[in-house]
Amino acid sequence: MSKLQGNIRNFCIIAHIDHGKSTLADRLLELTKTLADRDMENQVLDDMDLEKEKGITIKSHAIQMEYMYKGEKYYLNLIDTPGHVDFSYEVSRSIASCEGALLVVDASQGVQAQTISNLYQAIDHNLEIIPVLNKIDMDSARPEVVTDEVCELLGCDPDEVYKVSARTGEGVAPLLDAIIEKIPAPKGDPDAPLQALIFDSVFNSFRGIIAYFKIVNGSIRKGDRVKFFNTGQEYDADEIGVLKLKLSPTESLSCGNVGYIISGIKTAAEVKVGDTITHVASPCKDAISGFEEVKPMLFAGMYPVQADRYEDLRTTLEKFQLNDASFVYEPESSLALGFGFRCGFLGLLHLEIVQERLFREFSMDVITTVPNVSYKVYTTKGEVLDVHNPSGLPAPTLIEYIEEPYIKAQVITNTEFYGPIMKLCLDKRGTLVSQHYLTADRVELNYEMPLSEIVFDFYDKLKSISKGYASFDYHVMGYRRARLVKLDILLNGDPADALSTLIHEDHAYDFGRKICVKLKDLIPRQQFDVAIQAAIGSKIIARETVRQVRKDVTAKCYGGDITRKRKLLEKQKEGKKRMRQIGTVQVPQSAFMAVLKLD
Repeated sequence: MSKLQGNIRNFCIIAHIDHGKSTLADRLLELTKTLADRDMENQVLDDMDLEKEKGITIKSHAIQMEYMYKGEKYYLNLIDTPGHVDFSYEVSRSIASCEGALLVVDASQGVQAQTISNLYQAIDHNLEIIPVLNKIDMDSARPEVVTDEVCELLGCDPDEVYKVSARTGEGVAPLLDAIIEKIPAPKGDPDAPLQALIFDSVFNSFRGIIAYFKIVNGSIRKGDRVKFFNTGQEYDADEIGVLKLKLSPTESLSCGNVGYIISGIKTAAEVKVGDTITHVASPCKDAISGFEEVKPMLFAGMYPVQADRYEDLRTTLEKFQLNDASFVYEPESSLALGFGFRCGFLGLLHLEIVQERLFREFSMDVITTVPNVSYKVYTTKGEVLDVHNPSGLPAPTLIEYIEEPYIKAQVITNTEFYGPIMKLCLDKRGTLVSQHYLTADRVELNYEMPLSEIVFDFYDKLKSISKGYASFDYHVMGYRRARLVKLDILLNGDPADALSTLIHEDHAYDFGRKICVKLKDLIPRQQFDVAIQAAIGSKIIARETVRQVRKDVTAKCYGGDITRKRKLLEKQKEGKKRMRQIGTVQVPQSAFMAVLKLD
């Protein structure tokens, strides 16, 4: 191992939402003088406006710091990661590119669900874990109690837990020394053929696609002829360099380092996150087994607001996918909305963020249909179909049975909210598997429940029931048989396919009733009555009517015979009847989004 390689440390910061990862990253950047004072701002790595507005990290961010320790210069590559469960794929990619992790725990809130799930991921990758207790300057901090929780979780001594305040900077300096002493230098052979793992990429309209990588073996120089292992495409390394706050070009990068490569790639499909970069002259034998393929949990249709912008939307999604590898899409069409794409997301927040980013970064306005999960349908012919969209369901007579995805959900909460949370999980068809008291007043509940039940409003309800104190994490455990029916929404007898859903038999009537009431408020009045119906197969289970807008045709009759009024009304009735036959009902975008917020 070369001297330089021995002085590199790659580490990430993992924690639950809002435990102070980005603020701690700020302090590390300040201490290592990576940024000039004038460039310093709060959450400096969260460079998206959306991240600053919502106060969450959406992307993991890599940055290199230089630090003098015992007269030697060390290069620290830090990756700040998101905490929200919807962005867990970003975390898994960061963990695959590191040798160590700072596990940050809030001293006032203690160990939470994501803390545990991120920790298990890091342990699976054999990372060196440094426990850090943050926010010790707060009045509500309970350092002793939380230190015990962390020690029980990691099996370490209380002296090994670093107590810091990322806001004031207290206790952060010893942490830098600990990173150098405890986290191992990257392994790998500098003389072996080049093997570099792509862990992220971004589209730049001037330079083409910029890929971020970590060198596992070998080294790379500017101007080298390289190829991407899985796609087999060859390029010249026009520019390579390290990731400071801005891209900082260098002549060469050695084993263990994290950097970027620009080689004038224009087509997004050629860069796959998780691919391996190697030399054309002396290629490596096999690709790095990096990360597992992402499995979307939630599917929704995305359609351009103007139908003629379909091709624009396709190019936009291609560029967007570079920067968000957990987002997947494929073309589809709908009767109501024309041509669009079926997109896969990791959760409802992910869907909301993608929609917002498409609008801000690419000025692309899209209509999103009601999200749903994917089901396995077993037909009477013995086939198994994967159905992401209720309109893809075979006729009821051909269906043997349907299976839906189940998850293992882990909720950590204060004991005072134990009852309401249990009721919430039972209402969502959950079954309690186990419960475990972490301390006298905190309990961990493990449930098995259908994924479709937590997709819409479970997280919001959990937060409001527990006043924000409960934390939630889940992973998919497989498929189980379920009594599901397809609920269609009919407008004047025509099915609105973008509003149809697959739903459990027991909830179908209530849900159908609610949707009809909601749509009655949202669909504007027409010149004719609009019947809104919820139907299962050919059976109507709920109905509302949007009353027509009528002109008072009898206003000019005063006095005289009743037959004159009747004649005018009959004439109006004929006109309305003709209008209904040729009139169509436009469903506003607000109606699609309102279905999600039914309550």
